[in-house]
Amino acid sequence: MNKLIRNLLIIIVVFSNVSLAFGDRLAHLRTNKKIITVADISVPYFTIQMVALKLPPGEPSFFRDVEKVYEFVCADGFVRYTVGRFNTMAEATSQISKYEALGYKDLFVVDTRNLKLTRTDYQPSSNAIGPLAGVSYTVQLAAYRFPVYVSDFEGFDDVFEYYMKDRIYRYCVGSYDGSVANVELEKIKKMGFPDAFLVPLEKYQPFRIE
Repeated sequence: MNKLIRNLLIIIVVFSNVSLAFGDRLAHLRTNKKIITVADISVPYFTIQMVALKLPPGEPSFFRDVEKVYEFVCADGFVRYTVGRFNTMAEATSQISKYEALGYKDLFVVDTRNLKLTRTDYQPSSNAIGPLAGVSYTVQLAAYRFPVYVSDFEGFDDVFEYYMKDRIYRYCVGSYDGSVANVELEKIKKMGFPDAFLVPLEKYQPFRIE
């Protein structure tokens, strides 16, 4: 009996190693929580600040009972985490009690137009010229502090993951020549990704998770 158990354990270990080698390398890290790293300030501007930290939390469970949180990496050295996006301050204020009931304290409304984000190489380009013909672009759908399930991006057959130097996971789709990239971008925005933007593919390619 002991020999049988020992053999079964060996088989389990072998298959576990095979799964790690050929399966999803991030399976143990993936989460249903969306800790969204904000790349650019856009409407709606009002949100409820939950906490400001010097360093990001180590795991998504830090935000208990909340499934979607916005992360603002600010130029003053703080990483601010907020919940909800609202068109008016009054609308945001009316929702504070909802999150206080979950145990969060010292909540207040923030107008994100007053936040100055730390600039990185992975934000929307301010280039007024736009995409260049002959250059390949991909569309960034989202950026998260922790890896999510690629299957969450419905409507796309191939979503690629990138883990950048700033330790943010970015999710992109497609490879488009600059001559048609803006047309494809607008299609994707209408599919429910209004904050999507174009990125030169060569900038992200070295950071792709295979």
